Amino acid sequence: MNIVLMGPPGAGKGTQAEVMARNLFVPHISTGDIFRANIKAGTELGRLANQYISKGDLVPDEVTMAMIKDRLAEEDCAKGFILDGLPRTIGQADALAEILAEQGKKLDFVVNIDVPIEKLIERLSGRRVCRNCSQTYHMVNNPPVEAGVCDECGGELYQRADDSEETIKNRLDVYLAQSAPLIEYYQDKGVLFSINGDQAINKVLTDVGRGLGQNW
Repeated sequence: MNIVLMGPPGAGKGTQAEVMARNLFVPHISTGDIFRANIKAGTELGRLANQYISKGDLVPDEVTMAMIKDRLAEEDCAKGFILDGLPRTIGQADALAEILAEQGKKLDFVVNIDVPIEKLIERLSGRRVCRNCSQTYHMVNNPPVEAGVCDECGGELYQRADDSEETIKNRLDVYLAQSAPLIEYYQDKGVLFSINGDQAINKVLTDVGRGLGQNW
């Protein structure tokens, strides 16, 4: 089963993808993991991507999609995959369709995890990180025993700059602007279904399974 998983930052895609992958016996593939693996292995594509990443620039689509093509051709993708974090644009979606066609594959489902903006801001802005050991907390869902103090080492907890409400709103605005055309794109192809992500993790997973025709 070949699946693309969509959803804004804070929607819980990674959590859902890991469980989905175990239940379907297919790999969970994220663009970040692919970049890191190629850079660590010193592949030609990895060296090329790192030239952009090290400068803080976006990796061009042709490099990203070449990595995706290589990854989807690997043996563990023979029975399917869950692609998380890509495509982000119509151009990438078209390129992905071409790659799959070349490999004799097609997308079976595009799962869109939908969460209200105010909930996403609450989830993301509540994160705190220990300056000393990098342990992560959430002020609502997973608070420390003592406010502002790490349970593990007693270090100071702080809010990262990219977790500020203003930065999060900007990130979400960018995502929504990019994703709206993609949602329509995949709706027109008849492969997309949306799930209410503002529920308990297990309920979201159950709803995703139902959409995929799975009872888990």
